[in-house]
Amino acid sequence: MMMMNATSNTTNTSCVIMTQSAGNLLMSIYIIAFILGLMFNLVTIGPIIQQICRRNVLGIYLLSLSISDLLYILTMPLWIYYFSKNHFWDLGQGLCSLAGFFYYSNLYISIFLLCWISIDRCLAITFPLRVQAFRRQRYAWIICGLVYIFVMALHCLVLYLDKLSDPLDNQNRCYETFPMTERIAMFNLIRVGIGFLLPLVVISVCYWLIPNKVQQSRGVDEQGKRKVRLLSMGVIGIFSFCFAPYHILLMVRSIAFFSVGEKESCYFEQTMYIPFTCSLALSSLNSVVDPVLYVLASNGVREDMRLICCKNKQRQMTGSPLVDSKWKTRVTNLS
Repeated sequence: MMMMNATSNTTNTSCVIMTQSAGNLLMSIYIIAFILGLMFNLVTIGPIIQQICRRNVLGIYLLSLSISDLLYILTMPLWIYYFSKNHFWDLGQGLCSLAGFFYYSNLYISIFLLCWISIDRCLAITFPLRVQAFRRQRYAWIICGLVYIFVMALHCLVLYLDKLSDPLDNQNRCYETFPMTERIAMFNLIRVGIGFLLPLVVISVCYWLIPNKVQQSRGVDEQGKRKVRLLSMGVIGIFSFCFAPYHILLMVRSIAFFSVGEKESCYFEQTMYIPFTCSLALSSLNSVVDPVLYVLASNGVREDMRLICCKNKQRQMTGSPLVDSKWKTRVTNLS
């Protein structure tokens, strides 16, 4: 699942010329993703834990997403520093490997967890009685653990097989080596298929079945139907905006390599460099969108956040003669 192009022995270091303007654009995207992602995940993690304490299965998936997002977000300052130095990495081989490991791990952990959440919702709505016994917290923890183990084990295997003890090329670039090799191009096509296209098909089928089933149900009110539509559009939106551009361009680069060959692909790589690196940066925004999407889609988490805000206002207004007794009563009822 890792990029696997960090140690090409046939690398032509002058194949792609990086510019500071491109670095500034990437740095801006990562700064926005770092600030908003850190803020949103820290704000929502408390209410999500409360949902887990109430034995809400969705809360476990949300917490797993938040942990993965936070691990990646903590490496973002390394990428911001790297782009501020015009693609010059002087922080050592270990930090380069660590930053790349958490980036690609988060990318595919998020994809597979979003895929499983979609499957869980689809089964719960389509076959509510049959799957009730399997929608337990124990199984949710096991599924999240398996996703983490599967993705991270593959990345560790890639690090070992690709001999990434020196992930920097001789221009001190971290995970930016051009052109790719035949092995890397084939591997990229495989991970596009398994890591993106397959989950996208599964999610599309799930969110095609869910609205149809809900629409036919007379026991679901309009607000519930609207929430289902919001969740459906939100997940598809994450895949379309955050994940699709990167994987589509990765597939195009890999196909182009097989078409023109390694020696002739430098011009194409130079043309594709800015769109491809921007798509890579856009994929980092999933760490911002994940908590927003599921807080809006989950009544429980949203009510917990509203309750916390009400309690904070109550503390600030305690002892003030301007406190309205009716407001106090409303806050007490929410508690």
